[in-house]
Amino acid sequence: MAKVFKKTSGNGQLTLLLGKRDYVDHVDNVDTVEGVLKVDPSGLNGKKAWIQLCAAFRYGREDLDVIGLSFRKDIWFQQIQLYPPADHKPAKTAMHEALMTKAGEQGIPFTFNIPTNLPCSVTLQPGEEDKNKACGVDFEVKGYVANDADNPDEKIEKKDTCRLIIRKIQFAPDKAGTGPSQDTNKNNINITASLDKEIYYHGEGIPIKVKATNNSGKVMKKVQIKIEQTTDVVLYSADKYTKVVVNKEFEESVDNGATLDKTFTVTPLMSENREQKGLALDGRLKDEDTNLASTTILRPGMEKEVLGILVTYKVKVTLTSGGGGMLGSLTSTEATVELPLVLMNPKPAA
Repeated sequence: MAKVFKKTSGNGQLTLLLGKRDYVDHVDNVDTVEGVLKVDPSGLNGKKAWIQLCAAFRYGREDLDVIGLSFRKDIWFQQIQLYPPADHKPAKTAMHEALMTKAGEQGIPFTFNIPTNLPCSVTLQPGEEDKNKACGVDFEVKGYVANDADNPDEKIEKKDTCRLIIRKIQFAPDKAGTGPSQDTNKNNINITASLDKEIYYHGEGIPIKVKATNNSGKVMKKVQIKIEQTTDVVLYSADKYTKVVVNKEFEESVDNGATLDKTFTVTPLMSENREQKGLALDGRLKDEDTNLASTTILRPGMEKEVLGILVTYKVKVTLTSGGGGMLGSLTSTEATVELPLVLMNPKPAA
């Protein structure tokens, strides 16, 4: 095990240890969360030690909670009593053994099984004024000391807790379908755009094949290609955001009566969109980089509301004539065609 992720409570009584922070959704099952909680019982004063895994949806500024507006919704949670020992007796795994070596005799192993119907981790990129405001769907493993597991009337002190954020992630399937193709005819411009496959990986160049016939009576001067990310916050149905993550223009002269048949390659990158507030990212861990959010894959029977945030992408290809002079774009002619795009992470080599 290359690295141990560890967090200790303020009073030093609890230490949470995990061997990894990324857990893969394989569609029919999710990686098991295997960890160890080190418990020093000497200062519990009759209280119990618990471990909890919670999937939560956070939306908006946390400081608004003080005026009675809660922007946190627990989508799913489970807690287990670890001390005094109760009914939780997980089968010991190699991960448990490695973590127990680090924790010592006071370490207590635990296991959580994440349901397959929960969303993957998503973070909305904060603006400069919101750097410490979590917004999105995250998973948190928390150790804490309390009399009861989840009593709303019992105040749990911050010094009695230790927590680590983990990510639930999804990789592209081994088999993908054919790429989409769409065409349109507007202003006497016939334009067809197509992709050569169904799924593209983060950081991969996306070749977009464009065929166009210009019968507009004008000369087409440029091809504009945009990739848009749409984030639908389904728990708040009025909130839907569209952000342009790629915007490229290519000078292409297509005379009246002529045709265009060319492939243009663009690459949506997180590095070129770091200043876009509200952009959806794959769940971010502290001090670690991340990608643009992966496309949300909806399984049959899944409830959208449980997912919290839905992310989709589309490619927009526009052919435009050169509208110049004082009237500018008012005298230009254009035609646009749109394609769905699926962006995901590749499955690591075995």
